Amino acid sequence: MTAINKNGVLKDQVAVITGASRGIGEALARRFAMEAANVVVSARTAEASEHYLPGTINETVNTIRAAGGEAMAVRADLANAEDRANLIKAAEEAYGRVDILVNNAAITYFIPVDQFPEKRFRLMMEVQVWAPFELSQLVLPGMRERGGGWILNISSGAAMHPPKDAPGRGGAVYGMCKAALERFTTGLAQEVFDDNIGVNVISPGLVATPGVMHHKLINESNKDIVMPVEVMAEACLRLSHGDPRELTGRIDYADKVLEEFGLETVDLIS
Repeated sequence: MTAINKNGVLKDQVAVITGASRGIGEALARRFAMEAANVVVSARTAEASEHYLPGTINETVNTIRAAGGEAMAVRADLANAEDRANLIKAAEEAYGRVDILVNNAAITYFIPVDQFPEKRFRLMMEVQVWAPFELSQLVLPGMRERGGGWILNISSGAAMHPPKDAPGRGGAVYGMCKAALERFTTGLAQEVFDDNIGVNVISPGLVATPGVMHHKLINESNKDIVMPVEVMAEACLRLSHGDPRELTGRIDYADKVLEEFGLETVDLIS
């Protein structure tokens, strides 16, 4: 039976996970809670009526608590500076610190460059690039003071340069955001190496999350490579504990992490 391990590898650690109302973020919240982390679950959607896709931060928290884990919900629109600051403040007031920051939240529009509205461009950059940057700024002082911590950024294969002759579907801005996030990760990892803070970035492969299904990103040509969300959950967990000096500055892919460390997925609490 799937349950909370009260002596798990994240015991007494405080993890802030953004975009955790559904999909990958929700899975990470459940997996980290299973290893005894105190999980701060954040996203824009607190109630079902607030979004057209299923899943809320309150539902994620309720699942964790029902299994015997510890979690709290903090509603935050990461396009809003006040919400970003309040998220970290709320986590620190509730649990005293932030040991792990997972930057998973995203807002995405697939529109060709020549038609891309400035407002949506700025919104994507704000949520997918500036928010991870600023949230990292907010948690770094505390991590330095305590002598360590972890920052994990969630990327995508879209960060890789596409073949010039392949059909495009308006993903240039999305890919640009993720490429920026990856370069930020390695740069920050270098800057905080001596502070014992591990900074990594990981891509999930293709996972049938509500967002992926909404954007119709799974089709006949790629349906055979869809991977369970549990693969991503296990890989992200591995990149959030251990020796930060030995596990930092990595640009990883979920399936490769499981292969490298000989890991197997586990059923998530539900």
